[in-house]
Amino acid sequence: MADRKFPIVTGHFYHIFNRGVASQPTFMNKRDYEQAMLTLSYYRFKNPPIKLSRLKDLSIKQREDILSSLERENETWVKFVSFSLMPNHFHFLLFQNQDNGITNFISKFTNSYTKYINTKNIRNGPLFSGVYKSVLVETDEQLIHVSRYIHLNPIVSLVIKEQELFTYPWSSLSDFLKGGSSLVWANPVIDQFKSSEDYRQFVLDQVDYGKKLEQIKHLVLE
Repeated sequence: MADRKFPIVTGHFYHIFNRGVASQPTFMNKRDYEQAMLTLSYYRFKNPPIKLSRLKDLSIKQREDILSSLERENETWVKFVSFSLMPNHFHFLLFQNQDNGITNFISKFTNSYTKYINTKNIRNGPLFSGVYKSVLVETDEQLIHVSRYIHLNPIVSLVIKEQELFTYPWSSLSDFLKGGSSLVWANPVIDQFKSSEDYRQFVLDQVDYGKKLEQIKHLVLE
């Protein structure tokens, strides 16, 4: 990773995003999305005992034992507040737990997933476009707007229709509304609402995205 003008500081939230080289597809089918989800879930941990490619070769019992052990230790590079995967890009809202945690996590995630795609499709070279982009989230207001921006991205990117938003499987929105996820730490956002239903309405209020796009762009992309 190239040096950054501003360092990423432990104990803060960041909006992280990147897209495929020349905006080419990065997640092309259900199998790819499932691999990406497994990769980001596994490599958020600081000390996975084996590579993900080896983990997948183990028995179900062996895999479950390793994953359960990592969950118990709960030593992660980052915490996922929200995320969304689209055909040619991703958005993550992350809290950095360890120094260099975001850089280490993104490096492991993109390297592992790129190797998977290159092997599967008999290709070479990078899959994602250079160094990932990062934006420091400085206020609670910005935090909730970034989370909504990320959850609306499948609609904004014309990947899905409005009625599919709450069933889109490759984002954290359903985790926000249902709870119980071991991956998603929704509390920093959800705790600012009276209920998950209020957050759902907060998202729905912005589905007609074009009306207020310019008002929230400065919160998430500058």
